[in-house]
Amino acid sequence: MTIDVLVIGGGNAALCAALMAAEAGARVTLLEAAPRAWRGGNSSHTRNLRCMHDAPQDVLVEAYPEEEFWQDLLKVTGGQTNEALARLTIRASSNCRDWMRRHGVHFQPPLSGALHVARTNAFFMGGGKALVNAYYRSAERLGVQIRYESPVDRLEIDQGRFVAAWSQGERIEASTCVLAAGGFESNLTWMREAWGQNERGEWPADNFLIRGTRYNQGTLLRHMLDDHGADRIGDPTQAHMVAIDARAPLYDGGICTRIDCVSLGVVVNQQGKRFYDEGEDFWPKRYAIWGRLVAMQPGQTGYSIIDAKSVGRFMPPVFPGVKAQSMDELAVAIGIDPPTLVSTIQNFNAACGVGTFDHTSLDDCHTEGLTPAKTHWARPIDTPPYYA
Repeated sequence: MTIDVLVIGGGNAALCAALMAAEAGARVTLLEAAPRAWRGGNSSHTRNLRCMHDAPQDVLVEAYPEEEFWQDLLKVTGGQTNEALARLTIRASSNCRDWMRRHGVHFQPPLSGALHVARTNAFFMGGGKALVNAYYRSAERLGVQIRYESPVDRLEIDQGRFVAAWSQGERIEASTCVLAAGGFESNLTWMREAWGQNERGEWPADNFLIRGTRYNQGTLLRHMLDDHGADRIGDPTQAHMVAIDARAPLYDGGICTRIDCVSLGVVVNQQGKRFYDEGEDFWPKRYAIWGRLVAMQPGQTGYSIIDAKSVGRFMPPVFPGVKAQSMDELAVAIGIDPPTLVSTIQNFNAACGVGTFDHTSLDDCHTEGLTPAKTHWARPIDTPPYYA
């Protein structure tokens, strides 16, 4: 069979490319490295789409204009982003959902545990797995040939033009090829190489857990860089890195392993010391930086400490927190020097000013004279039981 468009990858980007090519009349084949049950890459672990909109839209309330979206992106990336591409993506987010619906994707308002996002994020009914399944069903209806367990290890390129892909010894020719095979975050050897050794002699990547797919090994990424002279851009240590439970599996733990109580308490490292402002901004605008913050700490480990007042105010992770009736007991249970942790909590409590606590707004509960400060939602941690 003659292939017009060969799509390599099986997540959201690959599926959108395959669907649009098929809609345009092309004969499309999609190669997914994973087995059918694990198809979809990291897209199967997502749950919503951040959408620009100037007025309320079906499941979205109020407005989330382009400039606010852009400023939010700048804060998360520290300014390291391509403005032209970013704005193109932001603008397209305002009108892509009708196309998604035509391919079977359904949306719903956020659940009560997803704070602050009813204005900015449209949630997929059934989550990322339902999104991926809808796209695969639509692709099959449109005649896209889908092949699972078909990893591609190299490409033939002649004078800058694609000729063929090699998958497990089979040569596959096509007129055009789309590479959408993901990053390299599942490749722990490459992660170790990228992150290197820190000043404490640790190899931080040795303690990383991959919340998403095990199939993003970066094989084609490395092949394109090393064998075909593709341009390198960006910092290989920068990523969507979140704080997840250290008891999570190495791969595919998904969103239920994420720790979402950070903004409600304090976070300490293995030495019992705080290291960053837990209340800097709304959690949906900050959760993606906390993995990196923890990665810079000894042992790449942190502990989110809350008290009974915060229970029920965040989406609970799949693993229960360590529970104790006193801060000394909690310190012993998590292996931190008790006097140090007790001192950290006492100093924090003493620095909490009087304010009106409101977790749905950037409230006036902040610390005074404490480094690092906590700029919002700072309440004394003084009501047992305590949790880590």
